[in-house]
Amino acid sequence: MAATPSAMLPLGTPLPSFSLPDAVSGRLVSSAEAQGKPALVMFICNHCPYVVHVRDELTRIAREYGEKGVFVAGINANSLRTHPQDGPDAMKTLAEDLGWRFPFLFDETQAVARAFDAQCTPDFFLFAADGRLAYRGQLDDSRPHNGKPVTGQDLRRALDAVLRGESVPGEQRPSIGCNIKWDPR
Repeated sequence: MAATPSAMLPLGTPLPSFSLPDAVSGRLVSSAEAQGKPALVMFICNHCPYVVHVRDELTRIAREYGEKGVFVAGINANSLRTHPQDGPDAMKTLAEDLGWRFPFLFDETQAVARAFDAQCTPDFFLFAADGRLAYRGQLDDSRPHNGKPVTGQDLRRALDAVLRGESVPGEQRPSIGCNIKWDPR
């Protein structure tokens, strides 16, 4: 497994605008739906072992914090040419099988991933209610085969702080995962 780190978009960056189709419902989901509330945007995909390793925790976090008013969306930007197993049909199956309540969006042009400077899966971006980036980085210290439990502690700490209207405490460490599978330009 090749490990690619997050690019660590500068804190305070405004939430990039997007409107993408949800692989489950087919509905267009827009960043405008996050206006006035915290927003968690996760770049994820079906096949990446780093994402597979944390899927259950992502499901718990999305459910728990979605119920607290956080807008949550997963975005898959992998190339259909090189990774058809990550396409919308497979995305829909995965989201339904895992009971995801958040939209799982397909970024076919990869323009949204580029706007976020997303580099890997998983890559997490948490915006405060004012639409400014408050956290970007890892879920926690767990990685496939490193023996550390998946707790979501880094992302949970950030979510809790944002919900309290506070700055995210502590060091923000890059997420590590599979590189996004970019289409050749």
